[in-house]
Amino acid sequence: MRIGMMVDVFKPHISGVTNHVAINKQYLEDAGHEVYVFAFGDEEHRDDESNVIRSPGMPLMGTGFYLNVRYSTQARKILTTMDVVHVHHPFLSGSLSRLYCTRRGIPIVFTNHTRYDLYARAYLPMLPQAISDTLLKTYLPEFCQNVDCVIAPSPGMKQVLEQFGVDVPIEVVPNGVDIRPYQQVSDPIQRSEFGFSQDDVLLVYSGRLGPEKNLPFLLRAINGAVQAFDHIKLLIVGDGAERDNLEDRIRYMGIGKYIHFTGFVPYDQVPRYLAAADIFVTASITEVHPLSVIEAIATGLPVLGIQSPGIGDTIQDGENGFLVKGEDLAAFTAMLIRLATDQELRRSMSDQARNTSQIFAIERTNQSLLEIYKRLVADSRKRKRGLATRLYRFFDNWRQ
Repeated sequence: MRIGMMVDVFKPHISGVTNHVAINKQYLEDAGHEVYVFAFGDEEHRDDESNVIRSPGMPLMGTGFYLNVRYSTQARKILTTMDVVHVHHPFLSGSLSRLYCTRRGIPIVFTNHTRYDLYARAYLPMLPQAISDTLLKTYLPEFCQNVDCVIAPSPGMKQVLEQFGVDVPIEVVPNGVDIRPYQQVSDPIQRSEFGFSQDDVLLVYSGRLGPEKNLPFLLRAINGAVQAFDHIKLLIVGDGAERDNLEDRIRYMGIGKYIHFTGFVPYDQVPRYLAAADIFVTASITEVHPLSVIEAIATGLPVLGIQSPGIGDTIQDGENGFLVKGEDLAAFTAMLIRLATDQELRRSMSDQARNTSQIFAIERTNQSLLEIYKRLVADSRKRKRGLATRLYRFFDNWRQ
């Protein structure tokens, strides 16, 4: 099967969606399929994998995103040979999938990875919430009606889509993770590299340092906890636009000795950092299906987070971690201290966390995706017998 992954941004940009697409590409290729990634970006960039098709675009203020309203001639030719395409961003890539694939009878799968309503509030605070929500309620339902399959990575995200007016069937397929590297870490990073000791209780956050991650809230909780328990430390794994702001806050609070930033860490090294910790912490409420949380539970880390779609679909409160309702700083800090001071509780939650992570193993989720692809391809072969589709195919072949 020839499978096209359509994304608005790809490597070297780092995000959960980028990692998800890269991992799925590898596993589908290992299963014998041809997988292509279609993205905008620097055409001079040399990828470390095959079949990444970049079209030129205008860089968007250092974000890693490039803008254009059409693919290059080469990209269009390759795209129209796909058996199925999988769209991972609904706006730019979604529009192009309908432009190039719908009339040619190529089935379109769409996975909604992002809480676009909450991202708009984080990155466009000047835009009134009513306007951003109205735009989403206008665009998303119409877009979803015109693709062949809509996927939500979690039950919570399915409910969010329905609240935005999406009334087509939605299939829930978790974003898979290769959990094996997290379960078999033989050489964790030494805590001494960060100035921490084995007697410390080490919290870890892993991910992009962006405004949507709610990290100032996390720092306030740490500030409250270390006033009473000097042995609590925090390791922040990752980098991003908010790092300078976060470091300023830490200096102002006077808690620099409790927190260490690693900066960018190669993805294949992340398991070593997680394995050095005792607890994973996150204050984000924008996650749809948090890969970093799944990686943490695969490592055996209990998780402390805030109840929200995505996080709440992954963490069972009181079993493999704790979930606080709302952004309740006092409750979050109290749960943090409880986990940090109860080693036996952490141990029991660790075992449950590893068991939970099996649900998200990529071998299982990829099989669900393949079943969807095969069903849609079989259905599309019937549609391609129509005159209009055959004409588009004829002219595509003629142009090539």
